[in-house]
Amino acid sequence: MAEVATSQAPSFPMDRACPMRPPAEYASLRSRCPISRITMPDGQQAWLITKYQHARALLVDRRVSSDRTHPAYPLVANADRKLLQNQTYLSRLSLIGMDPPIHTAQRQMVITEFSVRSVQAMRPQIKQIVDKCVDDMLACGGPVDLVQKLSLAVASQVICELLGVPYADREVFQERTKVLNRRTSTLQQGMAAANELYAYLDDLVTAKEAAPGDDLLGRLIVKNRKTGTLDHGAVVGMATLLLQAGHETTTNMISLGTVALLEHPTQLAELRANPKLIPQAVEELLRYLSVSDVGTSRVATEDIEINGETIRAGEGIVVAGMAANWDDEVFAEPERLDIHRSARHHLAFGFGVHQCLGQNLARLELEIVFETLFRQIPDLRLAVPAAELPYKDDAFIYGLYEVPVTWSDRKTS
Repeated sequence: MAEVATSQAPSFPMDRACPMRPPAEYASLRSRCPISRITMPDGQQAWLITKYQHARALLVDRRVSSDRTHPAYPLVANADRKLLQNQTYLSRLSLIGMDPPIHTAQRQMVITEFSVRSVQAMRPQIKQIVDKCVDDMLACGGPVDLVQKLSLAVASQVICELLGVPYADREVFQERTKVLNRRTSTLQQGMAAANELYAYLDDLVTAKEAAPGDDLLGRLIVKNRKTGTLDHGAVVGMATLLLQAGHETTTNMISLGTVALLEHPTQLAELRANPKLIPQAVEELLRYLSVSDVGTSRVATEDIEINGETIRAGEGIVVAGMAANWDDEVFAEPERLDIHRSARHHLAFGFGVHQCLGQNLARLELEIVFETLFRQIPDLRLAVPAAELPYKDDAFIYGLYEVPVTWSDRKTS
């Protein structure tokens, strides 16, 4: 039974004592009471899941819902509840907040676009984008901000190429996503950012409906004419989700992953000497860093008995993927970054029907970035200590706002 009484439920989200590690409370709760009560910022209580086996079980349980409009859905920003009560905003919710069968039908409309085969076909494009970004870094000379020059540039260009969004318009979605990703954004700021991003993509989808191109949104529109699965608003909602998620999470993983590898020079040297280790290293970085704990939140639709606790129908659940990925019963010495670890069963992309659509694309981007960056700039180093970097402690998706890096002036190959 849980040792944390309802009246003493700790606040969530919990602070990180070390920027590259989960909150210390996760390990404590996982050993004492892995299914425990927490208090969300709006004062509502929910259940926090910190053990790997419980996390996987709940993420495939048909008695939980992803419906963000449910009054008990656990939210980590006070403004979100009011935002979700706005009828205009509600009409724009996409896959991430849906349940089967509607979720299943809509996901099927785009899932083939993210298959291993489809994503691998993009390898030459992604390689070209990464090569250009690294060349630009070298042309500028150090120090430069890795986030702007590489992480954000690569992730944004790749998702723009895939969706058919003009990269020249990147500030439109980058700036609005930044506002929507901050837990400290006000309701007014969040609503303005959501409206502006929606209006931009509404116009883009309308133009593509008139003349579909050979890109994901164009192919989706053509396919939808045959199936009638989506209305215009749903297509725009799909575009919004894919554009935001497709660049924000990968941007942060590139930045954090680079810092993690630079802070582990022996393992980085192994990767340089043997690039075949890079795919395995990417899986370990995904496990080790786990940039989101809130995307896998749920609401119980029926009573659920688990580990001696009863989660009642109508109660919120936070399935902490970061905590699960540091479960020492599943990953030995989880605090140790180990590029030789077999970590592909991590929960960084979630699990079950809502497992991340773009995981194959994210993996490929990370593999190409790390191989190219550390080959082209073998003496890359941080320009400031890692502890002094500006981490996104105020964001839904964890990451870095800036990563100053430098290298010697000599020519690299």
